[in-house]
Amino acid sequence: MTELDQKLVRIQELLKQRSLEALLLQRADNFAWATCGASSAINIAADQGAGTLLITVSERFVLTDPIEAPRLEAEAGLASKGWQFRVSPWYQAGGAVEELTRGMKLGADSARPGAVDLSADLMPLRAALTAEEVIRYRELGRLSAQAMDAAIRLARPGMTEHQLAALLAREAAARGLQAIVNLVATDERVYRFRHPLPTDKRLDRYAMLVLCGRKWGLVCSLTRLVHFGPLPDELSRKAQAVAQVDARLICATTPGKTLGDILREGVEAYAAAGFPDEWMLHHQGGLAGYGPRELVATPTSEFRTSLGQAYAWNPSITGTKSEDTILVGEGANEIISAIDGWPAIPVQAGALSIERPAILVLS
Repeated sequence: MTELDQKLVRIQELLKQRSLEALLLQRADNFAWATCGASSAINIAADQGAGTLLITVSERFVLTDPIEAPRLEAEAGLASKGWQFRVSPWYQAGGAVEELTRGMKLGADSARPGAVDLSADLMPLRAALTAEEVIRYRELGRLSAQAMDAAIRLARPGMTEHQLAALLAREAAARGLQAIVNLVATDERVYRFRHPLPTDKRLDRYAMLVLCGRKWGLVCSLTRLVHFGPLPDELSRKAQAVAQVDARLICATTPGKTLGDILREGVEAYAAAGFPDEWMLHHQGGLAGYGPRELVATPTSEFRTSLGQAYAWNPSITGTKSEDTILVGEGANEIISAIDGWPAIPVQAGALSIERPAILVLS
């Protein structure tokens, strides 16, 4: 089956399980997933896009307006893939849903009057990546790594955090990525804030850049740090420690384990590295895919890891952090956002040896 066929089968199975006759997908992440990479996200700050999908037991439709229809038909190629278009004036949105689903039991990917909310049911379907999605994800990881590498190597003391964020956004956009998360901290702000929105503060010696790049609806997350001048001993010790935690989390992400199982191994790694309480100061990441995190790991999470899923762990110890996006494999996991030529910290995690990114030191 094609990628689209596989996804339509999953949707039909879900409708059958829930005794429903149609599914309405309004969220941009689900639009991208069900269309195999098309984008309805005009305003990237909004959950819902500028197009809606309606899938019944026998037909499938794109519901949109004359603004979006030409692009979705031609550039996104949805008409050639068998999607039927129902185009309504931009000032009369919504009528097509009632017309096409009259008398049907409807499910939706968000709360909607008269429909069953299937948002939780759809997450595992998105997480089960197809072979084609894995290929796209690898390319996204490569492009995200290139964007981060290019931006952070242009950093110079005296630049503001806004200027550093602009570099990261520019390098992402130049590669066809949307920087849906673009965080920057310099010097003392790296130690103070886990989610540092950029400010006018100027870089002195130390900077952290965080990117969540989106393309084809998929999201790749990575963090890198740069220091100008010799690395302080305490910072070096923390970087080694957080690399150990990250390596443990990555190596523990194996088929059959729950997110709770993996997180507990990470908590043990924090304690073994001498920082037993740091894990409580920020979430540790989790399942990735059509969002930076489809599901964040908690101690009680029973969601089980499977082959082909994507994960992004992001352990942090005050002043440093380690983050990449991985694909779960049979023998070992694939780090898709690794940067060629980046300095590395070799870590032994059980029987596995893995390299985690070090802090880049520039003169």
